[in-house]
Parts: sequence; C-alpha cells; structure tokens
Amino acid sequence: MELVVLSGKGGTGKTTIATALSELAQDVMRVDCDVEASNFYMYYEGKDLEKKDFYGGKTAKIDDSKCIKCGKCQEVCKFNAIQDFQIDPFACEGCGACTLVCPTEAIVLEDEKAADTFITQTDKGIIARAEMGIGSDASGLLISFLRRNAKRFSEDKKLTIIDGSPGIGCPVIASVTGSDMVLVVTEPTKSGLEDLKRVVTLCEHFGVYTMVCINKYDINEEMSKEIESFINDTDLKLVGKIPYDDMVMKSINELKPIIFYNESIAKKAIEDMWMRIKENIN
Repeated sequence: MELVVLSGKGGTGKTTIATALSELAQDVMRVDCDVEASNFYMYYEGKDLEKKDFYGGKTAKIDDSKCIKCGKCQEVCKFNAIQDFQIDPFACEGCGACTLVCPTEAIVLEDEKAADTFITQTDKGIIARAEMGIGSDASGLLISFLRRNAKRFSEDKKLTIIDGSPGIGCPVIASVTGSDMVLVVTEPTKSGLEDLKRVVTLCEHFGVYTMVCINKYDINEEMSKEIESFINDTDLKLVGKIPYDDMVMKSINELKPIIFYNESIAKKAIEDMWMRIKENIN
C-alpha cells in the first residue's frame, strides 16, 4: 500500500505532514521523492546502507583528436551548448543532433550522472532518497527508481509513505502512477485552490483515490469554505483541517516531527486526520 503526499506548490506543509503521518503509522517504508528539495530524511539520524549512481540522461563529448573543427556541430545545436568546439555539459540536452552531422564521428553521447541514490537505515526504519547533482533534472525515471528501490525492503502489506514533489510535473506523475492513495495538502488561498484543482485533475487521470487536507485553514476561513465546496462538488474526501500553529516552525527548526510537541494544536488535528486516513486505507 502506497500513500503519496502531494501539494500544488512548495511551502504548504507537505513534508511536515508526511513526517507526522510516518510517525503515527510507525512501521512504514519512507520514500523521499521530492528530490529537488529533499528534506524528509533530515528528520532522522541513520546510516546509509547503500549508495548508487543514477544516470538519467546523456551528454555529448568531443574527441579533440578526431575533431576537424568544421563547425557543423555548432550550427546544428539548438541549445548553444557548443562554443569554440567545446561542449557545455550544463547546456547540452543530449539530443544527439551533433553526433549525426559530425563527418569524423568525433562526438559521442555518454551517460550523464544525475544523482546519488541512497537506502538509509534509521531507528524508525528505511528511507529511500536521492541527492541530485548540480544542474540535473528531477526526472520521472529517478522517482520511479526510488520507488522500486524502496520495494526491495518493504513487506507486501507494509505501508509506504511517499513525500512527493510539489506541482504536477514529471516527478509527480512518476510518484502517483501505480500508487494506491494520494493526500493533497493545500492552503486557504486563491492560488492554493487553483493548485489543488490541477493536482486533483492529474490524480483523476491516473485513477488514484484522492484525499485532501487543508493546512492552516483558520488563516482564511472563508477561503477554506470555498475549498471545502470544491471538495464536496468533486466527491473528494476531506480528511483533515489543520489550524495554524507556531509550534510547526519550532518543529522544522529542530528537525523533530510535530507530533512530539504535546502543546501543539496541529498535532491533535493531524492525529485525527490519521484516523480518517486509516479508515480509508481499511
């Protein structure tokens, strides 16, 4: 069973909620698929059991001993990645056009390392995660690899909680495809509602059961009611309304899940939400 926690944009509290749910669920597999801003794993101390290179694309290389400096590669490159017969690896898109026009076959495409992937053992279980290289893309291939990597350490009926990327791009599609349930974290703003609609449309396209949580609902209760109306009109499941809580910032600064702060009003709301999520899982 895979539960993916998503949001229409960054900063909605997605990772805070994913971390809290992981603690409440206890025996879970954790996967950090927010690879461009990976911080799920930072809430835990652990030891890396496994580290692998992930190659997610191609980049062109010029063999100077074969290059006759005819300039055809520079003419055909649409990304201006070739200057003075040298290839800028950050600009090269690996399309291969230059290899086709080179008369001496001086240019080849080589696999490009995009990230380091890790399996990390913590006192709370396994986390699958990645650290991307500078200038690398958060490709869907990397997300799919992280999910497969996690399954090697997961039992059949064990819950997997995935901290997904924000938005609706390729990494999100790779996180959602084949998953069982999605929890979309939104906030009570006009942009929050529009972002929610886009994520919901994506989840509906892939036929994934979708639940919604309104975070900091009480900072704009009128907008929260508008979001609730949208949820009711589209037959979605509203499983949580979490109040604004200054303790959340303390939780983030101390890298400690919010449910360990007994004075937190957000903690109680997330605990209630987890009970509703468990009902839907069952």
